[in-house]
Amino acid sequence: MSDQLSAGVSSAPTLAPGVPAPGRGRSRPRRRRSSLVVPYLLLVLPVVLVVVSLGYPMVKQFIMSFQEFGLAQQFGRPPTWVGLDNYTQILTDSYFWTVVARSVAFCAVCAVLTMGVGIALAVLMQQLSVVPRIALQIALVLAWAMPPLAALTVYKWLVEPRYGLLNWILTSMGLESFRGYSWLAGSPWSFFAIAAIAVIWTSAPLVTLSTYAALNQVDEEVLEAAQLDGANGWTRLRSVVLPIIQPVVLLLFMLQIIWDLKVFTQINVLQSSAGNNKATNLLGTYVYETGISGGNYGVASALATVMLLLVLVLTFRYMRTLMKQGDL
Repeated sequence: MSDQLSAGVSSAPTLAPGVPAPGRGRSRPRRRRSSLVVPYLLLVLPVVLVVVSLGYPMVKQFIMSFQEFGLAQQFGRPPTWVGLDNYTQILTDSYFWTVVARSVAFCAVCAVLTMGVGIALAVLMQQLSVVPRIALQIALVLAWAMPPLAALTVYKWLVEPRYGLLNWILTSMGLESFRGYSWLAGSPWSFFAIAAIAVIWTSAPLVTLSTYAALNQVDEEVLEAAQLDGANGWTRLRSVVLPIIQPVVLLLFMLQIIWDLKVFTQINVLQSSAGNNKATNLLGTYVYETGISGGNYGVASALATVMLLLVLVLTFRYMRTLMKQGDL
């Protein structure tokens, strides 16, 4: 029996080195090819949607920025090619640079305050017990989910000159100068203060919840080691925690810059009560006023293109930092 087995084994055909055995290894190349193809197929739909929904309008806007496109073109007259005239018109307009400076300043204040409030609330949530933490999370989600128009209606009621809650509180404290004071029409500073609160109220919940999720991923052993080295809470947060969650913080800050620079809804709704749009215009409302209200779509397209370039310039540094860290 052993001789037969040994004979059967010895009679089995030998294969040259590097040649796969029959019936083996044939399905692996197909599996590898399919595993490489599937991710690209999954990317086709979102890429097509982005190209259709954003790519075409951006190309159309870029072309219109070199054309005279007004109300006449809306009724069928062919647009006239004017080259760089639209860009020359806006870049030589002093009011445009006033709006740009105002928009950048408003964006910087809102973005920094939003990040500060969001990170502070996230750290606070880590220190709370279960019930207060869940209550705060629910409150943040509700504030985030509230439609901006509904929130702005409440803000307009709070700062109403005659019956608003804010003026009532201030006059009750003996500050008679605020009796009948119009926060929206009285001064651009008070207008932008109310607008900044509305913008921060809308944006802070996302920063808080995202930062809180990132804080929960920090290794406890690292914090314990820093505590054993004598680092207090502030030092641990500044020197240990924030560097670890830096990619999340940078991404949120970059998004805040983009959102706050092109803010429109809050400013436009509050302007309806202020009445002085020229003193309170930001880039978003200025583009809307030039294009939709004024009917000058060529100049409005040039404004929107310059606005896009400004956003890219302001966020380039943060995008480059994220790309170096491998997050983009």
